[in-house]
Amino acid sequence: MNAVAYCRVSTDEQDQLNSLETQKEFFESYAKKAGYDLIHIYSDPGISGTKTKNRAQFNQMMKDAQSGVFSIILVKDISRLARNTVDLLEACRRLREYGVEIQFINYKMTNMGSSEFLITIFAAIAQEESYNTSQRIKFSKKFHAEQGKVPNLIFGYDKIENDYFNLSINECEAAVIKEIFRRYVENGDGTTKIAKSLNAQGVKTKRGCDWTQAAVARIISNPIYTGKVINGKEEIVNFPDSKRVSRAPSDWITVENEKLRIIDDEVFERAQKLLSERSSSFGNKQHSNTHLFSTLIKCKECGRSFRRTSRTYKNTFVKWVCSERNLHGKDACPNATSVDEEELISALREYFVKIIKNKENYIQFSLKKIKDSQQESSQSEEMIAEIGQKLAEMKKQKEKILKLYLNGFLTMEDLSQKLEHTKEEIPRLEKELAKLRSQKPSIAPNEEALKEILSHIEKITDIRSLSNATLKKIIKQIVADKDGHIDIYLNMIGE
Repeated sequence: MNAVAYCRVSTDEQDQLNSLETQKEFFESYAKKAGYDLIHIYSDPGISGTKTKNRAQFNQMMKDAQSGVFSIILVKDISRLARNTVDLLEACRRLREYGVEIQFINYKMTNMGSSEFLITIFAAIAQEESYNTSQRIKFSKKFHAEQGKVPNLIFGYDKIENDYFNLSINECEAAVIKEIFRRYVENGDGTTKIAKSLNAQGVKTKRGCDWTQAAVARIISNPIYTGKVINGKEEIVNFPDSKRVSRAPSDWITVENEKLRIIDDEVFERAQKLLSERSSSFGNKQHSNTHLFSTLIKCKECGRSFRRTSRTYKNTFVKWVCSERNLHGKDACPNATSVDEEELISALREYFVKIIKNKENYIQFSLKKIKDSQQESSQSEEMIAEIGQKLAEMKKQKEKILKLYLNGFLTMEDLSQKLEHTKEEIPRLEKELAKLRSQKPSIAPNEEALKEILSHIEKITDIRSLSNATLKKIIKQIVADKDGHIDIYLNMIGE
């Protein structure tokens, strides 16, 4: 009789070979004693036995069984075939229909001769064992996350061997990270332009690949470069199906590690703001800085950027209109205002001249704003420091309690009681801290810096000659409403 065997082996290539060889010897010896002709061993790498749909070799074996390639399947243990009771019974019933017998060697049972009730009991035991293992792994992962477990492979850092919680900064890659943020925040370059530049320079990603727009965006949006390690963004909510769902940001586990810092918080926050604005400006279309006013003119009604349109009739007329209305019609946005580029340039020229004429008044006004901002910032810093210290102490206390449990000094009941307070208090403090940091007022430039900015404006001879990036250093944004009102906000005194 033709027989096959099914097993699951390690994902490590060397261990996989050793495991396969050992199991081959076992099944060949067993088949010889039983008088079977062992024609094949189906083996899946160490994928969870709770889901048969993810096991390619298992599914191939079921197809071959239906085709009558063999009569018997040899399996050492029920848990090797499946740890999901439903999947196991379904497989047993299908194989019985095909006339194929499964021999569970360790239990001396078959799907043909043994009671389905008995098989169900053993399958349920295997599923429960898998569930308990899953819970232990889940607890261990959470513990490591709260300790600050770091990624194995991330650009800008090197993994320290056999160390779950530390990375060392790769100075060459860190320089690239700083350059990416500098170009994105200060120069106004888009992610695609930065990616092309890196590729032209021969710089490779951590995996040795070319840079893409998405890869640069991932760098810009990753908080690890400010020393924040975030874990626990997903969780398994259905054990048998291993279904993963995203958790709310307030439930993420964040550990601060200053040794990992490459980028300042202020630069990172500016980058996130730009990333958000650019992704929403044109409905998630690629950011452009081709034209003088690209992404600078915003629609007050829908929040989208205005887009440049041109029409030639004897002369060429350049207008800026709401991109949402232009693309999707008047029902998408009520703002029909069109901004004439020449008129806008002329208005800016007059505006800058007015500022220069009233330079001293402007400086005094700005300095008052600075003083108010600094007072708010000082109060905010004190509250941030106070809450940060309280949060650090509470996390340290929680860590000690977890270690006592892992070392066997506390029961699960003791652990739950001792962590009851921190379970609610830590997320509350983290939310309060995040809120304070987001509301932290920007510190404006000092008097000398203001004079320097004004001197740059004085040197402007032709606005048309400026680049989009240079204009963005002077102008924060231009807002147009549906009634045709245009407001220009200078980028000089923070918010």
